[in-house]
Amino acid sequence: MPISKKVAENLTHSSWIRKMFETGIILKKQYGAENVFDFSLGNPDLPSPPEFDDVLADEAKGKGCFVHGYMPNAGYPETRIAVADMLKRETDLGFTENNVIMTCGAAGALNVILKSVLESGDEVIVIAPYFPEYDFYIDNYSGVKVESQSTEDFLPNLDDLDAKINSGTRAVLINTPNNPTGRIYPSETLTKLGELLLEKSESIGHPIYLLADEPYKKIVYGELKYISPFRFYKNTILATSFSKDLSLAGERIGYLAVSPLIEDSGDIINAATFCNRILGYINAPALMQRVIKRVLDSSVDVSVYQRRRDILYNALKKIGYNVMKPEGTFYIFPKSPIADDIEFVKALQEKRILVTPGSGFHRSGYFRISFCVSEQTINRALIGFEEVFKKYNH
Repeated sequence: MPISKKVAENLTHSSWIRKMFETGIILKKQYGAENVFDFSLGNPDLPSPPEFDDVLADEAKGKGCFVHGYMPNAGYPETRIAVADMLKRETDLGFTENNVIMTCGAAGALNVILKSVLESGDEVIVIAPYFPEYDFYIDNYSGVKVESQSTEDFLPNLDDLDAKINSGTRAVLINTPNNPTGRIYPSETLTKLGELLLEKSESIGHPIYLLADEPYKKIVYGELKYISPFRFYKNTILATSFSKDLSLAGERIGYLAVSPLIEDSGDIINAATFCNRILGYINAPALMQRVIKRVLDSSVDVSVYQRRRDILYNALKKIGYNVMKPEGTFYIFPKSPIADDIEFVKALQEKRILVTPGSGFHRSGYFRISFCVSEQTINRALIGFEEVFKKYNH
């Protein structure tokens, strides 16, 4: 076999999101892009904010030695200072540049921190439904994924977490606002989660890290607010990116932030800086680092996503779908009218509607719709959503 057995096996379990996206490419060639309703991939379609474009153009004019050269592996000090100041405002904690590493997106940040803290066989608890790449990130560093299903309203099941934490638990990985459900963890939940992790850390004799994957923290609707987990548990480490809130998914720019309350935060930062290098990232892209420090308070027009959410949610409810209204992100996670979510997704595909089965996020019986698409696409797809629903609900 020309490739490793492990990679060959992983390929057979590769992401449903990508499978549906690739199916969409084939269908678009066959029927025309305008006649395929592709809700599979979370690829933000809004333009980056005008101020980002202006700053990018300005920074791109830079000339001279080392403008595009290496910098410290953790990133430009001035960019890390800007990020730390932002985190200080969000959390009232004493963040400095020494708590921040600029990374190649949130995915890069998660891989760096997992490489830094995991011993072979250490357990990482993930809360389903969850972004399926977590499985591979944990496995990359010989960790063991332990799955905890969320409650019916998509919040952490604290009783189940309590039962699953043991001496081998190294971290709990959360994602809020959540992909695929759009749920935001409220302060009450984060308070209880922090209390549980503190109690368990003390009883087993080593810290359990709370890894917070937060790339959607600015895509929040109505009067709701993103609530930082840093406020609720001292052993928190943040991985995030600007892929969603600035529509920069292809630029691979994000950061890792280690709470200043962690007793050995300096050791973790040193390890993560080293891992940033040896994993081959070396450093986050230089141009993007220089741009980001000047637009940290900017965001895409979230009201556009909110309008799409409302159109889709109201229509699905009217048709008869059992669905919770997303509080953030650009995803909605309805319950499948039949137990077999894969069969239902295939039925939608016959109407040239591409969504992702909940099984791909480790919650069968549901499916994910990514609404970072035009209102026209949403409105034209609604008749297909209704026809397939009625097929299974005579």
